[in-house]
Amino acid sequence: MNLSLFLFLIGILGFILNRKNLILLIISIEIMLLSVTLLILISSFGFDDNIGQTFAIYIIAIAGAESVIGLSILVAYYRLRGSISLRT
Repeated sequence: MNLSLFLFLIGILGFILNRKNLILLIISIEIMLLSVTLLILISSFGFDDNIGQTFAIYIIAIAGAESVIGLSILVAYYRLRGSISLRT
């Protein structure tokens, strides 16, 4: 549980401190999602529940789809502007 909380805090700090870099924002969101998934897996193993493990697989699939969509938007933004920096 402590590892999950630590990873979630790293994700929040990465999201707050790196407002100018889109790639780091996407990575921070992924770290937060994976820390929640880790917490669900730890809880499901503790309660001997298979639904939590199924839900964790679902979260990983959604996180992967979110990464693909985010990176495709990033590529389109790069083609339009020539840079991925959020500075105007």
